[in-house]
Amino acid sequence: MQDPTLEPQMPKAENFNDAAAAAADAGIENVAADSAAPEPQAEVEAEAIMTQGEEAVAKDANREMTAESLLADALALMEKDVADISNDEIRRLRQHFSMLHKSVDTSDESADAQAAPSETETRFEQAIEALRARKAQYVARLEALKAANLERKNAIIAEINALAEDTDNVNRTFPRYRELQDEFNAVGEVDPTEETAVWKRFQEAREYYSDNLKINKELRDYDFKKNLSDKEALLAEARVLAAEEDVISAYRRLQDLHNKWRQIGPVAKELRDEIWNSFREASAEINKRYQAFFEARKAREAENETAKNALCEKIEAVDFSALKTFAAWEDVTKQIQAMQEEWRKLGFASKKMNRVLFARFRQCCDNFFAAKAEFYRTTREELSTNLTHKQELVARAEALQESSDWRKATDEFVAMQKEWKSIGAIPKKYSDELWKRFTTACDAFFERKKKEGSGTRNAEVANLRAKREIIGRLSALTDEAADKDAAIAELRKLQDCWKEIGHVPFREKDKLYEAYRAAVDAVRDHFAIAESRARRQRFEASVNDMKGDDNKLFRERERLVRALEARRNDLRTYENNLGFLNSKSKSGNSLMLDLERRIGRLKADIAELEEKIALLDGNIQA
Repeated sequence: MQDPTLEPQMPKAENFNDAAAAAADAGIENVAADSAAPEPQAEVEAEAIMTQGEEAVAKDANREMTAESLLADALALMEKDVADISNDEIRRLRQHFSMLHKSVDTSDESADAQAAPSETETRFEQAIEALRARKAQYVARLEALKAANLERKNAIIAEINALAEDTDNVNRTFPRYRELQDEFNAVGEVDPTEETAVWKRFQEAREYYSDNLKINKELRDYDFKKNLSDKEALLAEARVLAAEEDVISAYRRLQDLHNKWRQIGPVAKELRDEIWNSFREASAEINKRYQAFFEARKAREAENETAKNALCEKIEAVDFSALKTFAAWEDVTKQIQAMQEEWRKLGFASKKMNRVLFARFRQCCDNFFAAKAEFYRTTREELSTNLTHKQELVARAEALQESSDWRKATDEFVAMQKEWKSIGAIPKKYSDELWKRFTTACDAFFERKKKEGSGTRNAEVANLRAKREIIGRLSALTDEAADKDAAIAELRKLQDCWKEIGHVPFREKDKLYEAYRAAVDAVRDHFAIAESRARRQRFEASVNDMKGDDNKLFRERERLVRALEARRNDLRTYENNLGFLNSKSKSGNSLMLDLERRIGRLKADIAELEEKIALLDGNIQA
């Protein structure tokens, strides 16, 4: 039967928070029972470590970081006890070294050369790997020790429960019961996820022992009195901690007080609620300050996360394709480096996003500096190619500047000037010199041509008069009274004269040539019509001679049909070729005119053949 003077058993609860509340009501001291209690112990430790990291970042911001200083920090960490080294300290060193190394590498204009790792880099990487290995081994040993501690505590709880069942040997088992409590308290830490549950089982075992055994009243009262004294001392310490300025330190020391509180046995039943409520109120004050501290820190982290997102978006928005010059790339490089410096000054974002944002920001910077290195590499190659091209043009211009073949040399100079404009930039130290040499050669040639041009224009005007006179003489040949053979001979003579006459003024050239071709075509067409008329008369006479002989008429008709088909094929070929000619070019225009004349003659031949075939068909039918 349960002794009413002893502490009650902890009520059952459906979850961790209910269990914590129930434990508080039962006199079981657990910081999680308060509504203002922060996260579980493991997260508290992680948050505290992050706070240390922030302090370290603040210190780093006040001194200039170099690869050597970061190596010295890594070597200094190796000298510390592994238990005092946090993973965040190792990670922070690695991130700072990476950012510093990237900034140094990419700020160099000769980014196309990839240097081998320096001795400092190699030693730093070796130190970081050694620290990580030591930390991993330490964590593994710690986990194994916690597992052994849990096993030992469970064994102690089992033995206390066994003692509680032996109701006949109070005087003999009570000393062992006290020893077991001391052994339980002496056992080291267990896994945080098991800590509350194992302590709950221990408390239940002690209460079970106290409530179910007929313990000597004097021993029990002495035990209650000693426990009360110990708990009052812890309460006094908790009240002092409420005024502690260092919230993190106060909270950590409070956790120690709660651990000690749990190790102390029960007090008299009438004092349990009072002493526990007083201790819980003192704890609540510290917890509220601690909670406020972390809420403020989360607000700062949210601001830092927003600022870091903005920096990432700003770099991601840079249009690499719009950076066409070295100056443009250097301007953006300065902006990127300023953003890197701003990033270093920002504090941590939330634990969930800090690593993600750092990876994103670093990737953005890597992408930019990789694109810059590629631009510098390709641009140097392009500048070298452009330089060679322009040097070749300068050499050609200087070699051609004394030429007296005005037309050909002019065309070449004009083509070289267009080509020069199409070539891209060259190294600045060569630009002015090459441009001066090129323009000097061009100016020298065109100045000579200008002086020579005054005499040339007079000759061209005389040639214009002579060619106009030839056109007039060609027009006179179309007189119907003229003899055909004499006219054709005169035509050829005038054509030869035309070819021998030199250039005319450029603005008159095309119009004059069109008049000349029209006059030549008029002479040819005039005598072609007369010849066609004579051929028709001869053919009609021939058909009259073949009348009555259908065999001859059919053979003649077949010959004409074959000739007609051949003319039509030629016509289709010429018309197809005419479609491919570029009438805008000089050579294309001349060839097009010639094709048009041939097409005209073919059409006339086709019409004449069709008339002859029709004449034959009429006589055959008759």
